[in-house]
Amino acid sequence: MTHQILTEIAASISELKANPMKVVSSGNGMPIAVLNRNEPAFYCVPAAAYEAMMELLDDIELLKLVKERMDEPAISVSLDDL
Repeated sequence: MTHQILTEIAASISELKANPMKVVSSGNGMPIAVLNRNEPAFYCVPAAAYEAMMELLDDIELLKLVKERMDEPAISVSLDDL
């Protein structure tokens, strides 16, 4: 059975167990597919890449909210009234 690997770099679980930091650094800041018997078991994502992904997800959620509210009626307010 074939599996799609969504990274440019892959490592075996054995390599990860032997030297985890070497495996992480081999990705040069990008995620690494960790394989178990030549099948992707999980992705090892460096902290900076994970933080960037979370920022993008937050941006997507905010964009959805903006699009939902675009057609709401506007209310004029004067700063002096506040």
